[in-house]
Amino acid sequence: MERKYRQKGYQDTDRPEKKKDRAPEGRPRQEQIGPRTPRMVGTVTRARCANCGAVLLSGFDPNGRCPRCNFELHCCKQCVHFDTAVRFECTQPIPERIAKKDARNDCSFYEFRTTVEKDTAPSAPVAARSAPAPNTGRPSDARKAFDDLFKK
Repeated sequence: MERKYRQKGYQDTDRPEKKKDRAPEGRPRQEQIGPRTPRMVGTVTRARCANCGAVLLSGFDPNGRCPRCNFELHCCKQCVHFDTAVRFECTQPIPERIAKKDARNDCSFYEFRTTVEKDTAPSAPVAARSAPAPNTGRPSDARKAFDDLFKK
């Protein structure tokens, strides 16, 4: 078949075959059986104040008060069974409604609510984070930085 133009096209059969094996670029390729495992964020069980959202440290007193906002921890808002969609706002069979949900009460069904949250804290140990930052030559105080601009 005669063509109008002389350049080679995709239908030409005299092309050399492409090599499928390429040299590895960077790290060597590893055999993979099945899907890759994703990097999942870890979870942590935390207790929080229902009023201010402060994280309560382990070993806190559930009958006490929040150390940040002084909110009563033994109240309906802090309970596992608190649900605004059910009768008397409690999933347990209580005989009468407790009017103040944020006030201290002596309910026998009370259990402190803990939640499972994603652990978004940096992976560095706590001791390393509390250490002072190394001196990088940059002033940390804004006033000192301003004064350093106009030194003679």
